[in-house]
Amino acid sequence: MDTIGFIGGGNMAEAMINGVLKANVYRPGKVFVSDIRAERLEYLREHYGIRTAENNADLASNADILVLSVKPQNMADALESAKDTLKPDALVISIAAGIRTTDIAAVLGDVAIVRVMPNMPAWVDEGASVLFANEKAQARVEIARLVFLSVGEADVIEDEGLIDAVTAVSGSGPAYFFLLLDRMIDAAVELGLPGKIARSLVLQTGKGACLLAEKVAEDGESPADLVRRVATPGGTTEAAFNVFTEGSFGPMVNAAIKKACQRSQELSHG
Repeated sequence: MDTIGFIGGGNMAEAMINGVLKANVYRPGKVFVSDIRAERLEYLREHYGIRTAENNADLASNADILVLSVKPQNMADALESAKDTLKPDALVISIAAGIRTTDIAAVLGDVAIVRVMPNMPAWVDEGASVLFANEKAQARVEIARLVFLSVGEADVIEDEGLIDAVTAVSGSGPAYFFLLLDRMIDAAVELGLPGKIARSLVLQTGKGACLLAEKVAEDGESPADLVRRVATPGGTTEAAFNVFTEGSFGPMVNAAIKKACQRSQELSHG
């Protein structure tokens, strides 16, 4: 697709803009963005060399791929402002949580729509995105996937209902890791380690653990296999695990993710 336009120039839109430019999926002159904040548009134009639009209608008229990157509560206004100038053969991509493809089609009409749940690590090109294409977009979903591959990994699902589970696992998931990292740093400081060293140890440990888990997965091993390697009987790791078990750590994680999925379902259905 020749041009791509973003309605909404927030953090995730910027991550995607940065990604497609670095990956040479698009040149700056083929990327458009609109936003209600003039200072935000100025920043994006100066920092990335992309083109800005005066309004959403103008942007929609220039975009072969239209990315809806506004907050869910602003989606209705964004759709209304773009519907009359949207190209008939445009591919519409929505990254707004809780907004179904049928909700978008109810305003824009019978157009190709791909709904995507990305996540925050897209900022460092390590995002995890999942895409769902409505019937009209199924033949073009790989075009949309290419955009998200520029900021990490991207998978396609055939059941839109699974987006709620994706939201709970990967959409909200980075925050679960951030919480664990934060608590580990606090504990390290309480044990007497200087804050800088505690932070460095915990962040590197988290990074290394994830990279190792990814590497062994290539050989068919799971995180549970790595747990067994580290937690030798009678050792320090087992002592820590005993506390986790007493506190029902596993069931608590399971319940938390299910609760996040339930909330996503509630938001999707108003």
